[in-house]
Amino acid sequence: MDILFATSNIGKLKEAKEILGSYNILSLSDFDKKIEVVEDGETFEENAVKKATEISRILNIPVLADDSGLEVDFLDKAPGVLSARFMGEDTSYDIKNQYIIDKLDGIEDERRTARFVCAIAYAAPDGRVFTARGTIEGIIGRSIVGGNGFGYDPIFFVPSLGKTTAELSMEEKNRISHRGNALRAICEALRREGII
Repeated sequence: MDILFATSNIGKLKEAKEILGSYNILSLSDFDKKIEVVEDGETFEENAVKKATEISRILNIPVLADDSGLEVDFLDKAPGVLSARFMGEDTSYDIKNQYIIDKLDGIEDERRTARFVCAIAYAAPDGRVFTARGTIEGIIGRSIVGGNGFGYDPIFFVPSLGKTTAELSMEEKNRISHRGNALRAICEALRREGII
């Protein structure tokens, strides 16, 4: 079964292929048509559903789309749905990560709580839509640590593991990550419906 995972983010695509290995996962780069969907929803779910339904309608193929981001409680859950566009889309994550660390300078661990959130939507050409959400709880670290992962991984510290998500192997990360949890949940929903 072919499923398009609607992303141009190589890190996200790699994670999806690892978790959904029994399906043929296509990416937007497998299609000649350039599709831009404006993610203007107020929630991760709204953005994921909009992306999945629009792309499924245009390409006439089942589509998985996600919207994910980092919520930092001390920053009133910012950057949230604006995670990719936080401080400008062209701003490097090194700069974004350092900015968040600086904002929490001097703040004790108990108030550095944060979570990664991922909402995934599945849209079929027949109009059926399903969503699932996955999260992982942690705290904002005090420095940028680790060379694996991408985005905010180097500042997201998981106390139970004693590591940032950028220090985890792909296998370790997929077992606990917000995207891994959301992908497993959407797969379970699609199995219940007899879709996969």
